[in-house]
Amino acid sequence: MSQTARGKFTALSPGEVIRRARVLSGRTQADVAAELGYHQSKISRLENGSGTQDIGVLRAVAGVLGIPLTSFGLASPAPTDSRTDDMHRRNFLAASAMALAAPAGHPRVARELIRELLPGPAWFDQPPPSAAELSVRLSQARRHFYACRYAELEVALPQLIADLRGAKHAAPGDDQALSRMLATAYQTAVSLLLKLGDQGNAWLAVGRAMTEAERSCDPVVMASSVRVQAHVLARDRHTAPAIDLIRHTVDQLEGGYDRRPPGYLAALGLLLLRGVTAASAGGDRAKAAEFLAEAGDVARYVDLDGPDSWANFSPTNVALHAVSSAVALGDAGAALADAQPLMRRRIPVPERRAALWVDAARAYSQQGRLVEGFQALRIAESCASEDIRRRPSVLELAGDMAARDRRGTVPELLRFCQELGVPI
Repeated sequence: MSQTARGKFTALSPGEVIRRARVLSGRTQADVAAELGYHQSKISRLENGSGTQDIGVLRAVAGVLGIPLTSFGLASPAPTDSRTDDMHRRNFLAASAMALAAPAGHPRVARELIRELLPGPAWFDQPPPSAAELSVRLSQARRHFYACRYAELEVALPQLIADLRGAKHAAPGDDQALSRMLATAYQTAVSLLLKLGDQGNAWLAVGRAMTEAERSCDPVVMASSVRVQAHVLARDRHTAPAIDLIRHTVDQLEGGYDRRPPGYLAALGLLLLRGVTAASAGGDRAKAAEFLAEAGDVARYVDLDGPDSWANFSPTNVALHAVSSAVALGDAGAALADAQPLMRRRIPVPERRAALWVDAARAYSQQGRLVEGFQALRIAESCASEDIRRRPSVLELAGDMAARDRRGTVPELLRFCQELGVPI
């Protein structure tokens, strides 16, 4: 085995594996291209990550450079089943994506979910489930999300996506109903990944969601996919493009609220609330107030405020975003004033209840009221334990509050952080 073959490439992208192997062998791109019968530009593109999806090309390059096939996530030469090759490759890419995208110290999302977001054919050893069964499972997945049962969702979502893809592949023609369901499943994946602080892989899910939304020809599904795309943009601090995207989409959907079905209005309302979040994160008070007022107008015509509604939108949701906006803009006093009546209101969705108390904790923290902030975090944990214990942003809040308690006036806060493994 060559020196190249002995190198440890498993944590690298396929292009970087090829580049390092070539450099270690002392050959130029032109040398390798000549051995393979390619043009030099082909090797350059491979090293830049373009064309590495072609398994035949990867096998040829591996043979010339002495790269173990396992470094590309491929099976050994003995198996001839292309499905086995594809599964090995998608497992390898999923592991690489997780290693690159997951911030140090943050919980990683199950590899199976990342694998289902990667390119690759869908195949079945048995007939796929019926559309009716898939619809029930999709509703259950959404309930898992709103109930903050993230561990259960991580288990259920990959197989659901795989089964939906298999059903689409088996369906004659372009089945728009299956595209709607698949787009919603990908949207759920985006939301889960963002909750767990994995923006990098969230982009994979966004691309999938947008593709299936376009195939569905459903404006509601399209609006929901735009919403999650804007969410990822805003999380990556691209607030202006996020606001522009939302504004453009809303302008095509709004109007005639009294004649629209609830699902349509809920999707529009949630899109407007995403505009509130993006504008607030960007410090744009005027646009945040504008989006909030429009969402309030829509909420006069729809009230879907239960965990069984995948498009969960209501006047309560609008009020919750007013609190969140005030916190993001640094108006802690206004946030707590707006939060007080909501704290006494019944909010049926655990994810929404937890969000209220996390925002209250942030507001208390801004005011230096660490005792009240810790109490708010504990209440949030009682509403949705996984939402508090697994979200990096909440863990960072707890760690920041503990670090500021230099006199140790809230010893429970330090113990809470130690319990969660949060470094101070």
